[in-house]
Amino acid sequence: MGILVSRRPPPAHQALFQSGWFVESLFTQTLIVHIIRTAKLPFVQSRATWPVLALTAGIICVGIAFPFLALGRKLGLEPLPGSYFLWLSAMMVSYIALVHVMKQWYIRRFGTWL
Repeated sequence: MGILVSRRPPPAHQALFQSGWFVESLFTQTLIVHIIRTAKLPFVQSRATWPVLALTAGIICVGIAFPFLALGRKLGLEPLPGSYFLWLSAMMVSYIALVHVMKQWYIRRFGTWL
């Protein structure tokens, strides 16, 4: 009989995971505002006002930069590799599409959007 040993990932990998999770969460939480504010397809059929778009872009830029800044490092975040942002882009497009499909289902089911 063997003994199962629980192995934790090295702290560097934990910090990288936390950094990725932080950036992804910030993206989804910021983009959800645009997705649920209209029954139309966000950014294509309906666009928010320039101040809202500018604030969204600013939040996303700060979120991307934060793991690279001294304060981010002080809080235990690690800079993310470039390949992460390719995957993040694919996830965000999928996220927007899925939420929009569910939003359209809701509109068909209940006859109106929130």
